[in-house]
Amino acid sequence: MRRRRRDEGLSGGTWLNTYADMVTLLLAFFVLLFAFSELDAGQFQSIVRALQRGLGIFQGGTAVIGHDAAVISPTDLSGRQLNDIYDRLAAHLEEHAFPGISLEMDERGVTIRFADQVFFDLGKADLKPEAIRILNNVAPILRDLPNPIRVEGHTDNWPIRTAEFASNWELSVRRATNVVRYLIEEQGFDPHKLSAVGYAEYRPLRPNDTAENRALNRRVDIVIMSIDLWDEEPN
Repeated sequence: MRRRRRDEGLSGGTWLNTYADMVTLLLAFFVLLFAFSELDAGQFQSIVRALQRGLGIFQGGTAVIGHDAAVISPTDLSGRQLNDIYDRLAAHLEEHAFPGISLEMDERGVTIRFADQVFFDLGKADLKPEAIRILNNVAPILRDLPNPIRVEGHTDNWPIRTAEFASNWELSVRRATNVVRYLIEEQGFDPHKLSAVGYAEYRPLRPNDTAENRALNRRVDIVIMSIDLWDEEPN
């Protein structure tokens, strides 16, 4: 009889241990779900990828969350993050009242738009002192963002042909490249997250039919891109 009671005690303890382990795992899972709601898009996607690789889950299986539970998608998190970036930049730019700068947000992300006369002399690609002052000011906000950042150079349709620049293509690319180089070399930006592109006169904001419109079209855009778009681009 004593041996039987000892066996039953061992069996009961094993069941309790298993049950306790299951409850602990469920608790950890729901803590993770709660934490996801506080993460930005980059952190969320990194954790999801780590879970997929390490645990082999999310590839089909039994659902733990009920059908009526609210699930926050990476797209929602990305949108919230971009809204936060926009609000921070808008408050910062308004506080410092830099001339010739505007801010907008669209499906690509958040764009800081700089009039070319703020950054460059006419027909030149060297950064002016005022451009360096502005870049130094906004760099701390942009430097540690998980988002990719694309610098775009734009010109008007007035042709240029000099010893330095054969066309507006070369001018727009050099301007964008010089901004990127400054952010990397002087502000410590991660070069893997930066890109430079020149569009010459082929993406105007206004028709190039007046001096005022041509001035608007000559610009440099710094685009803080959506992380969703970055993930869709081929490596």
